[in-house]
Amino acid sequence: MKKLPMVSIIDDDESVRSATASLLRSLGYSVRTFSEARSFLDHPERDNTTCIITDIQMPSMTGLELQQVLLAEHSQIPMIFVTGFPNEQSEKVVRRNGAKGFFAKPFQAQELIDCLEDILSRSD
Repeated sequence: MKKLPMVSIIDDDESVRSATASLLRSLGYSVRTFSEARSFLDHPERDNTTCIITDIQMPSMTGLELQQVLLAEHSQIPMIFVTGFPNEQSEKVVRRNGAKGFFAKPFQAQELIDCLEDILSRSD
């Protein structure tokens, strides 16, 4: 039996976290949610994550800082960024560091789904 892709959603906004998780679960994905990046990093099964969807602006550790930590660890987990404060500089940085997607909140669900499905189809 094929294991469901595990998507980790990291966002300090509970409504975004919940809505995104519900959307992905309705499509058959296994989902874990985290209100902060450190909780994700400390999770014992984080390496089972197939893709990360993370906010950029979060207290304690930003999505940009999370990306830097994962790069330093040589993590190969694809990342999609969502933000309520999009700017060209942030997008350049995360994309240069390997981000697979960058979306402004509120984002179109289908665009996120298409991006996620593209990432997962390449990892099969």
